[in-house]
Amino acid sequence: MSSFWVFPGQGAQQAGMLHQLPDSSVVQGCLREAAEVLGEDVLALDSMSALQSTRSVQLCLLIAGVACARMLQQHGGRPDYVAGLSIGAYPAAVMAGALAFEDALGLVALRGELMQNAYPEGYGMTAIIGLDQASIEAAITRIHSQATPVFLANINAENQCVIAGSLPAMEQVGLLARIAGAATVKRLAVSVPSHCALLEKPAQALADAFASVRLEVPKVRYLSGSTARPILNVEKLRDDLAFNMCRVIDWRSTVQTAYERGVRLQIELPPGIVLTGLARKVFEQGTAVAFQGARLDSLVALSREEGTRHP
Repeated sequence: MSSFWVFPGQGAQQAGMLHQLPDSSVVQGCLREAAEVLGEDVLALDSMSALQSTRSVQLCLLIAGVACARMLQQHGGRPDYVAGLSIGAYPAAVMAGALAFEDALGLVALRGELMQNAYPEGYGMTAIIGLDQASIEAAITRIHSQATPVFLANINAENQCVIAGSLPAMEQVGLLARIAGAATVKRLAVSVPSHCALLEKPAQALADAFASVRLEVPKVRYLSGSTARPILNVEKLRDDLAFNMCRVIDWRSTVQTAYERGVRLQIELPPGIVLTGLARKVFEQGTAVAFQGARLDSLVALSREEGTRHP
């Protein structure tokens, strides 16, 4: 039985999130490194206005995730598995020892720019809660066309999925979902249609940039948020990171895989608590907890307890 560190995706961002990170030498070191690599004041990335930019959002999620994970690591925490939802795959790969933080910063900056430039307006993502996947896919089939593109993007839980596409198409699918009994239909704070075929060209451009980046075999077991399977070699990791923007995310199966492999402690790195709530629906036994709002000593104690109980 093992521990699992997970990193959230776009939509989890919060204004001021970098300013609210713990006052720690490790955190400050991450912020300095990011500023040096990017050549800019990274603390300017988390303002309400800055977070209208996909690039800023994704960089904030990367920096916050790595900074807090390194802080937890410094105090004796150690993951047996890591995974990230969408952009969260990048801090997960860094903490798996497979991708240098410096390289991740450059790739994520480019990733955000590519996605933003491909669809600067008129597109996004919408969560549908309280309706099964088959019913959502049936609604998508009725609406999707070249003029009204809409796709299944994320499978988060048994009754929670996310769709991506043009705003009119998502509105029509949302209406059908409500008629079919959905409890909630909610636009997400994501301005691009992630995890669908609309992002195949930006993904290929990112893959081209990946060709010059050195990756290592993960030293911590890395689960793909797309396939929900462990990735054991460099080329598959390169493919997973470059193309996850245009592939459906199956987070439900990713968490299920971790549980089936003996994970009984999941720690969600900042920002947010959404992945913690999703994990509790899968973990019949064990603990799912978010770094945000928790005491550091409690997280470390949980990690050590799990490691001692299940070496």
